[in-house]
Amino acid sequence: MYLGAIVLDSDNAEELAAFYHKLLGWTKECQNFEGEKWFIVKSSLKKSTSLVFQQVDNYEKPTWPASKGLQQQMLHIDFYVEHADFERKIQHALACGATLAETQFTANWKVLLDPAGHPFCIIPLPK
Repeated sequence: MYLGAIVLDSDNAEELAAFYHKLLGWTKECQNFEGEKWFIVKSSLKKSTSLVFQQVDNYEKPTWPASKGLQQQMLHIDFYVEHADFERKIQHALACGATLAETQFTANWKVLLDPAGHPFCIIPLPK
């Protein structure tokens, strides 16, 4: 058994898939499943975990950090980068449409938000 996909909800699944396609440089495809479009972003590596995006019309963006009474995050994604590329990858994510989270709990990595509000971290590998 292996983890084949992580599915993220969005009020604009196509836009969110385009964001991760641009961010990661992975391939993007659209599949129809029981009359619904699902967008898939996947690596060229065999048995890698794909990101899948589904349309949810009453979607509410998660609040980060968590705030009582507001929509909570259900997950976040960590992306590891070479230490020398850390700042460049953050700038790339921002250019792709991410926003830097207002609250940062450490200077060791950065928390960003994708266009649907899902938090993700860019973490430098140790030197």
